[in-house]
Amino acid sequence: MTNWPLILSISKTHLLTKIKQTVIASLGVTFGIGSYITLVCFMTGLNGMLDDLILNQTPHIHIYNEIEPSEQQPADVFEAFKNSFNVIHSIKPKLSQKKIHNARPLVKYLNEDPRVLGAIPQVKTQIFYIAGSIEIGGNLTGIHPLDEARLFRMSDYIVDGSAEALHQTDNGIILGIGIAKKMSLKIGDRVQVSPINGGIFSLKIVGFYQSGIADVDAIQSFTTIKTVQRILGQTNSYITDINVKLHDIEEAIPLARKIEQQFNLKAIDVKTANAQFETGTTIRNLITYAVSITLLIVAGFGIYNILNMLIYEKMNDIAILKATGFSGKDVQLIFMSQAMIIGFIGGILGLLIGYGLASLIDTIPFETEALPTITTYPINMNPLFFLIGFSFAMLSTFLAGYLPSKKSKKIDPVQIIRRQ
Repeated sequence: MTNWPLILSISKTHLLTKIKQTVIASLGVTFGIGSYITLVCFMTGLNGMLDDLILNQTPHIHIYNEIEPSEQQPADVFEAFKNSFNVIHSIKPKLSQKKIHNARPLVKYLNEDPRVLGAIPQVKTQIFYIAGSIEIGGNLTGIHPLDEARLFRMSDYIVDGSAEALHQTDNGIILGIGIAKKMSLKIGDRVQVSPINGGIFSLKIVGFYQSGIADVDAIQSFTTIKTVQRILGQTNSYITDINVKLHDIEEAIPLARKIEQQFNLKAIDVKTANAQFETGTTIRNLITYAVSITLLIVAGFGIYNILNMLIYEKMNDIAILKATGFSGKDVQLIFMSQAMIIGFIGGILGLLIGYGLASLIDTIPFETEALPTITTYPINMNPLFFLIGFSFAMLSTFLAGYLPSKKSKKIDPVQIIRRQ
């Protein structure tokens, strides 16, 4: 029966009598795990920031009426041309309304779907921003401000003002930052807009919007749905777009196909709309995890070498232990327990150092016009990274202690003593 108190007592004595070697071995574990935690938290934080730049503003499913040519041309209707090869030039798109038929019942239907986090309507139109005799082309989107802030984090991209101010202000507008700079406008000013069908409407500026994409910020503005409907002279049922946010983004493709088939509308899922971005995200994640795994493997070999040398330097101790009646298994357990103690201490210190460095990076200023609400470098403090780091520290030290200690239990103490 193994006498664990005695084994642990001997292990403790070995570690404390050669404290310099113990510290070096522990530091090997500490810096390996600390470097891994710092790197993976920083790189995944950057990747998450880049993903959020697009995905926060992009619906998982965008529903609208597509303008496209008729699938059936007049020549296809006549029996005389049924078996002929028809070549038709200059096909024009069919006349179709931008309005989604029965949009509000459709929104209600989608919100009742358990897969849907939220479905909200929009009204989009082209307008001109009027500054004296100058007309600047742009887009105006009617929204439910509070729902947009809840589902698509719109507040993160409002650099001045708020979504609540737009919700509470009749005939208010959140102006794209690019337009505001061109027209030298500030909060509280009024801007005149004109839809393509004529008329001039004065709207009060309650905020400025900056998406981080200059071309968008130079034309895009937001107001309430009722205001856009009033500008276009349309009824409350006039809805041009529906944006859907899902609990699981992987449900976007099948649900989009179902909507197209069931309601005869165009439904674009986020993966189709951002195929190139998805590829970039996948490659960045592969690089992140490849570098992280490589760092852990390198740290593991360093830990193994340090502990291996530590055990072989204690051959005299092994001989003395065996000469005094300790079995080979007891010797193996003594050195394995030393390795596990070093792994535990080094792993805990590595987690603390990694957390400290990651927290320090999180305070470094990082300012860019593309990301107006980001003020410091992004860090992803995922608890899973810390669990992986500590588990690897224990596993690597276990293997680093097990392999050489397995050999040590077979060593003949007489041979060691004769060498001395």
